[in-house]
Amino acid sequence: MLLAIDVGNTNITFAAFSGKSLVNEWRIATSGTRTAEEYGVWLSQSMALDDLKLIDIKDVIIGTVVPGALFNLKGMCKRYFGCTPLVIGEPNVDLGMTPQIDNPQEAGADRLVDAVAAHSKYGGPLIVLDFGTATTLDVVDEQGNYAGGIIAPGVNLSLDALHSAAAKLPRIAIEKPRQVIGKNTLECMQSGIFWGYISMIEGLINRIREEYGLPLKTVATGGLASLFGRHTDYIDFIDKDLTLSGLVEIFHKNKL
Repeated sequence: MLLAIDVGNTNITFAAFSGKSLVNEWRIATSGTRTAEEYGVWLSQSMALDDLKLIDIKDVIIGTVVPGALFNLKGMCKRYFGCTPLVIGEPNVDLGMTPQIDNPQEAGADRLVDAVAAHSKYGGPLIVLDFGTATTLDVVDEQGNYAGGIIAPGVNLSLDALHSAAAKLPRIAIEKPRQVIGKNTLECMQSGIFWGYISMIEGLINRIREEYGLPLKTVATGGLASLFGRHTDYIDFIDKDLTLSGLVEIFHKNKL
């Protein structure tokens, strides 16, 4: 089996694939100080709960936006799987597309991987909207190349900022309020976050489409994609496993 590792700013997802079929996935909080042994022991125990063993893993591919986590993840692969992983962004890994931006090395691994997956599954041109630690909108051109995008504060990041900077504002859950005009502090905050982000997304998609000059489909991914996607017509597809699909796609491109 293939183990795809997606290292985000908040969580690391480990996903086992048989061919291109997802077998199971496990998540752990991202930490730049966790050792190779800690990863190995945790993953072994997690896989055992699903009747899987480390010995079942033959290959690994890693995409990370947290450079500090990479060294020990590589160490885990060598010690527990006896392999050298493919790592998105390293010279020996062919993405099958070219980032059309000023400094290609600046593009986050997750954004490049999402671009590969979105074009493979939905064609192009399109917009990839990712509700992660940051909210990103990325453009993929007709040929599948990453054409640039937008980075905005993530939804949870904005909530944390409100709660920490304003003494009287509580920490709240993200959900659609009963109406736009709030009648109490909770409803006011919910409306600002929920409808504020809907309005931001729709406004940015409109501006991207106008500047690009062609119709663009929008694919949304990330934990909050389903919640926001139900309340706007600007999102055409919701794909919660987009990044993992991209990692698998890139692995098979490089192993042919």
